[in-house]
Amino acid sequence: QVQLVESGGGLVQAGGSLRLSCAASGRILRINSMGWYLQAAGKQRELVAVTTMNGITTYAGSVKGRFTISRDNAKNTVFLQMNSLKPEDTAVYYCKGSVILTPLGLSLEVWGQGTLVTVSS
Repeated sequence: QVQLVESGGGLVQAGGSLRLSCAASGRILRINSMGWYLQAAGKQRELVAVTTMNGITTYAGSVKGRFTISRDNAKNTVFLQMNSLKPEDTAVYYCKGSVILTPLGLSLEVWGQGTLVTVSS
């Protein structure tokens, strides 16, 4: 019904930057919010940043000032600009969307497949 496709992960040295993208497609009437979560090896998934489609953003304390979430409403796409990366940022990053489906207006939370970010020291 709805798919989220992430891209932009990879290997980067500490202090470097990466930009993640997540594009939503399918039977979308409206997107209420999109966000990024990370899951490090052996740990629970946790929030990185989330944005409502009218611009309200929330960040985890560990990434404030380093990461920026942005969106392109026309393309149902959200981005995560990650600067000053640290080895502890290494994780699989997942995109999550809170969407309203056509034609019945049902709400659905959808996860992407994840993209690996590895930060070397």
